[in-house]
Amino acid sequence: MLKKREQMKFMDKILIVDDNPAICDALSLLLDLHGYQTLVCHQPSEALSIVRYQNIALVIQDMNFQRDTTSGEEGKELFYQLRELQPDLAIILITAWTQLEMAVSLVKDGAADYLCKPWDDAKLLVSLTNLLELRELRVQNTRLQRQQNERNENLAHLDLCGLIYASTAMQQLLEMTKQVAASDISVLITGPNGAGKEKIAQILQANSARKNQPFIKTNIGAMPIDLMEAEIFGAEVGAYTGLTKKRIGRFEAADGGTLFLDEIGELPLSGQVKLLRVLQTGEFEPLGSHQTRKVNVRVISATNANLAEQIKQGKFREDLFYRLNVIELNLAPLAQRTDDILPLTQHFLSQETSTKRTEKSQDNIDKSEYKLSKSLEQALLAHPWSGNVRELENACQRASLLGAGQELTEQHFGLQSHIAKVNESKDFSKEDIEDALKMSNGVISKVARHLGLSRQALYRRMSKYEIKY
Repeated sequence: MLKKREQMKFMDKILIVDDNPAICDALSLLLDLHGYQTLVCHQPSEALSIVRYQNIALVIQDMNFQRDTTSGEEGKELFYQLRELQPDLAIILITAWTQLEMAVSLVKDGAADYLCKPWDDAKLLVSLTNLLELRELRVQNTRLQRQQNERNENLAHLDLCGLIYASTAMQQLLEMTKQVAASDISVLITGPNGAGKEKIAQILQANSARKNQPFIKTNIGAMPIDLMEAEIFGAEVGAYTGLTKKRIGRFEAADGGTLFLDEIGELPLSGQVKLLRVLQTGEFEPLGSHQTRKVNVRVISATNANLAEQIKQGKFREDLFYRLNVIELNLAPLAQRTDDILPLTQHFLSQETSTKRTEKSQDNIDKSEYKLSKSLEQALLAHPWSGNVRELENACQRASLLGAGQELTEQHFGLQSHIAKVNESKDFSKEDIEDALKMSNGVISKVARHLGLSRQALYRRMSKYEIKY
């Protein structure tokens, strides 16, 4: 199976410019044997025309194009004309020793490399491979930056409610959130504890037509079971022992606005029946009352439980699930959003220092205090963060307290020191690498960082498993 780099060879056009047909033939044969597509021309004017109208990845050019000329001025002029046409075009100069000084000067002005005649085939191929990989990376970065700019523009007017993020996964989730926020449909936010489900609910509310109406947050898992229905739907005096005044339930308090029901999987079946009715009709009766109340409430719910499994076990109503889950927003765990870890760390540390220096404005705080060493960054990125954003925030609070006035270390965060090479010998499976590629959108540097491997070690494993990227 061909790997991506080998496949790319057939797409990369390399232009050879030399007035000597023998040299053109030799270079063309060498590159053809190694899978590269070549074009050949003998004069600078032809080269300029080809570069102007075709997609050329790299140029190999001579410095002289007339047999009675050895000054290299023609090659110098061609070089600058090619650079004017394509400033990022990689150009390798083939030069005689008499033009060595000029070649070095042109390298300083942007030439990718120079080789002396007669050239070393192996050195030329290494230089060629490295330059084309750099070009591929530059093209990829340009494409990703363009996509990022488009996404940033799309989210420019979204109220993020203080959310800090940098990952593509979060950006995609926010794009979905923006679309859903404008409607009144029910939304189910899924994801592990501490990942930020409540923050997504806040963003939904803040960007909806109900943003100026009540936003009532309720953690069902934190309610006593015997009082759960009274808390959600309200209760009349005497509905249960000790109730001496009317209790306003969450639905009534949220009328006209939004009700966020966290840990919805903890709601007992009796409460699920009532909730289903409210979602269908907007009507309910408080505990101990026969009077029907009608409300206009948007319901956003969240859970870390597997509701599909609870349905199979008879613990959660299937009809209620479909009412709540008109749109599902799935929030990935922090370990799968590694690009968010360092920005969140900086944010939490800044918050801690700001709290300690209440007499100073945030602008006056020395941001250099928050600089993280490479070793600490690696440790933060390598940690599994099973408690997600909440665990990271707690670790930052610990570090701010224990490392006050000191350079922060892994120990201040309660982390083990992590050096990238520790995983060099680990035998990752093909599935591990493919999952990491998918999670990182195919960006090799992110995959290597996630797995704790050097790029070279990652490439070796990808070659071993014949993984395309």
